[in-house]
Amino acid sequence: MIALRPVLVPYTSQTLLTSHGKPTLMMKHSNEMYEKKLVYKNRRVGILVITTMAASFSSSLNNIACGLDLRMVAPDQTIEEAKNGIQNHAKGLLQVKDLIELKAWREAQKELRKSSSLLKQDIYTIIQAKPGNERQNLRKLYFNLFNSVSKLDYAARDEDESKVLQCYDKIVLALNEILSEL
Repeated sequence: MIALRPVLVPYTSQTLLTSHGKPTLMMKHSNEMYEKKLVYKNRRVGILVITTMAASFSSSLNNIACGLDLRMVAPDQTIEEAKNGIQNHAKGLLQVKDLIELKAWREAQKELRKSSSLLKQDIYTIIQAKPGNERQNLRKLYFNLFNSVSKLDYAARDEDESKVLQCYDKIVLALNEILSEL
């Protein structure tokens, strides 16, 4: 004779009968359902944690001063505002020379990134407002200027003074050239 014992399945009100530890078909099915519910619950919790972390990261990202701003055109920026801002941002970019001479590499990088991202927005706004036949040359000058800015940033990171000065000279030339065209 087989002895039967009652088994209570979690999260259900069903009582199952098993014969000395061998699960019945009904018990196997309910265990699978329980495992699926657990997986779905874990996924929901995981998604909730990820979205919360992403939201807190994106709000803290706005407070980082040394990162590059990836926006190309300010949403409400007019061409007049861009033209007025270019002179101030260009001066800020050229004032990096003082920090380079003091060999304050980290501060030079921070100031370079800040002023170049604002200048980049202003110049791009103006280029977009120009007629199509003038854009080609301006985009080339734009590329040369900000390529030199990136190279200076890398050279400052490596603390290579000769390369930094060489890149700074290229920036001055490119900046004068693009400002004369605008």
